[in-house]
Amino acid sequence: MGVICGVVLLGSMGAAGLAGVDVEGNHRKGVHQMKGHKWFAAIYDRMSASEEKKFLGAIRRELLQDVGREVLEIGAGTGLNFKYYQQGAHVIATEPDPYMLKRAQGRASQAAANIELHQAAAEELPFPDATFDFVVATLVLCSVQSPRKVLAEINRVLKPGGEFRLYEHVRSRNPIGALAQDAIVPLWSWLGAGCHPNRDTERLVREAGFETVRSQREMHPPPITPLVFARPNFRAVVRRPA
Repeated sequence: MGVICGVVLLGSMGAAGLAGVDVEGNHRKGVHQMKGHKWFAAIYDRMSASEEKKFLGAIRRELLQDVGREVLEIGAGTGLNFKYYQQGAHVIATEPDPYMLKRAQGRASQAAANIELHQAAAEELPFPDATFDFVVATLVLCSVQSPRKVLAEINRVLKPGGEFRLYEHVRSRNPIGALAQDAIVPLWSWLGAGCHPNRDTERLVREAGFETVRSQREMHPPPITPLVFARPNFRAVVRRPA
């Protein structure tokens, strides 16, 4: 069984200090409270259940089944990846939203891997250079504030030759589809906790200097019509140059 080594509060340093809230939603002395998305965290698992059953669970398994040693997962959400990590892996899972983090605790305690939860923003990862053998992100880069900065941080904390494994929804190559994604961003981002369906994550990953091991675009039928804006999807394994 997995072990939670504690929920550690780590975040971006700024004028107000370290950002963080414990998993009970309590404000910690010396940090400013991160608002989070309470309602989105409450419905997230139910909202994604159909996709998890139809195809997302299999994708998570394929990405993570051989991931081991020292692992960083950014934007862990409610912990849907945790059950796919192998026994013996040491996984540090970061998530900036305190409501998501609280829900991830139960899954962390049931995982075969050793899962350590941290509240941290992906734009400023509080870990030394060249720490991790793997970094994992699934459906995360659409909602971070600065994807270029996040990718630079991932490159920094990976060991030389270490792998970044990701699954994201990305910008359409169809001009009409891309225009529709651009148009829906204000409403979509408000409803989806900051998600940007028009983000060209595939290009950003390529420009960040990673070496591609394998990658593919996928088009899964959306369980509900509005999710057509969150298509296509991009699955990839890339690595930091040795």
